[in-house]
Amino acid sequence: QDLEEAQESLIQVIRECDRACTEQFHATFEQLRVEFSDIFTEIFGGGTADLVLEDPSRSLECGIEIVCQPPGKRLTRMSLLSGGEKSLVAIALLFAIMRVKPSPVCVFDEIDAALDEANLARFVEMLRSIARTVQVIIVTHRKRTMECADVLYGVTMEEQGVSKVFSLVAPSH
Repeated sequence: QDLEEAQESLIQVIRECDRACTEQFHATFEQLRVEFSDIFTEIFGGGTADLVLEDPSRSLECGIEIVCQPPGKRLTRMSLLSGGEKSLVAIALLFAIMRVKPSPVCVFDEIDAALDEANLARFVEMLRSIARTVQVIIVTHRKRTMECADVLYGVTMEEQGVSKVFSLVAPSH
């Protein structure tokens, strides 16, 4: 009798946790959809984007589909976009997540590698806006991205096998 009551009590606690998690997930997911759509439009200079649950009845277990329409193109799944467009969509999603659930520090490694010059300029503008509230550490070889840094760290190899680290601070700091 005691074991059956304990089991029923645990099942009730699990149901309540699932309900609370589902409510919190849906609230956060809706915020993320709004932010992602806004940032996508900002980065691409138009177009539309959305996040869609593959099975809304099982929202905590199902996948999430990214559907987007860059300006001048037909509505498509992400798999049909170019490499640079895929990178921009991923960047838009990352920045949307950072707006909804900010983190004090974010590390990007070559996030800008697949971007052409026009898209790189858009990315740098978004990076500047995010950097007002988040400490961003970015590993890059792109000169345009480096230009927006407050502090720049570099590694040179003046002699074979001997690395030297240097830093530059932006004049306004």
